Amino acid sequence: MNQKQITVLLVLLVALGAAGLMIYKKGNAERRSGQPSLGKKLLESLPINDVAQITIKQGATEVNLVKKNDLWRVKERGDYPANFNEISDFLIKARDLKVLRSEQVGPSQLPRLELVAGTGTNSATVVDLKDQNAKALASLLLGKKQFEKAARPSPMGDMGEQSMPNGRFVKLASSDSVALVAEPLANIEPKPEQWLDKAFFRVEKPKAVSVAYVTETNSWRLTRESETAPWKLAEAKTGEDLDATKASGVGSPFSSVSFNDVAVGVKPEDLGLDKPTVVTVETFDGFTYVVKVGAKTNETAALSMAVSAQLTKERTPVKDEKPEDKAKLDKEFKDKVTKLEEKLAQEKAFEPWTFLVSSWSVDSLLKQRSELMAEKKAEKPADGGTNAPPAEPSIDLDPPK
Repeated sequence: MNQKQITVLLVLLVALGAAGLMIYKKGNAERRSGQPSLGKKLLESLPINDVAQITIKQGATEVNLVKKNDLWRVKERGDYPANFNEISDFLIKARDLKVLRSEQVGPSQLPRLELVAGTGTNSATVVDLKDQNAKALASLLLGKKQFEKAARPSPMGDMGEQSMPNGRFVKLASSDSVALVAEPLANIEPKPEQWLDKAFFRVEKPKAVSVAYVTETNSWRLTRESETAPWKLAEAKTGEDLDATKASGVGSPFSSVSFNDVAVGVKPEDLGLDKPTVVTVETFDGFTYVVKVGAKTNETAALSMAVSAQLTKERTPVKDEKPEDKAKLDKEFKDKVTKLEEKLAQEKAFEPWTFLVSSWSVDSLLKQRSELMAEKKAEKPADGGTNAPPAEPSIDLDPPK
């Protein structure tokens, strides 16, 4: 290696050393200021498996999600089970928040980015993460969302281009810098009802449906002999003719019911549950549901339920059953019973609670007795004429000659 090559090599080494020193100093500056590096994850070291408490607060509104006995619950709803998938999704997104832009922002500019905790309409959403011992793991302020224009107009027919959130300004409580991250976290709001586990009971294969009103004459009961048989009105009175179409509308009660919220700390009389309409459904699988529906208020209705079951534990062999089929049929029957027992256990967990459902979800069921009857048609006279009285016979006043 000649002198010229050695000189070039030394120059390169000095340049690399200077660049490394600049990077090192920049990293130190970022660490001192709390400013994250571009392209890095804002909460990369967050131990999401250790998170056992999540507090989301904006102004005076707050929700607390707490893990108890390995089950997430919503404190503001009497510790009703929380939606684990929503919580897990949020924690993963929080850990993977990627910094698109980072800069120092003075206190006077924070309100513009909605990054000031307070009671104003544009105050920050504050998220605190803690472990089971209430030790702080991270505290994050969620500010203004960044939007981008969609390439296509809204499918709802709105005019003009639509904007979609594609990022958000966030700030670590321990940092003076603001980061723009590539995730809007649009669903992170202090709304307790939003975090509830919305799994609910489901009635399958009904064989009898009855609705008991406070006014007994409005009550009714429908039964059928099989899943494909038509519904019949029990104890039909003279002149009552059940409308098959109307009966089919009430013949699948609570097959896909859902709830909006859970009522806690409310008296039954405030929800109309002191004098409820009682719906009883019996199924071909041996389940009996007793559902109490309260008064409708603000397009919602209060609902509570109880469930029991008389399950057949022994299979009745079919006629001419072959020995080689017995083991298969026994297993299928046992599996079915196991699933029904699991369903019963899951649905009994709803019994202690009062739920708020959309009124339309029970409107189709809560028909009064007269509303299920076929409309009576006016009878036509036998001669095909009108119902006017017959004309009186004419009298001949001229005597015969």
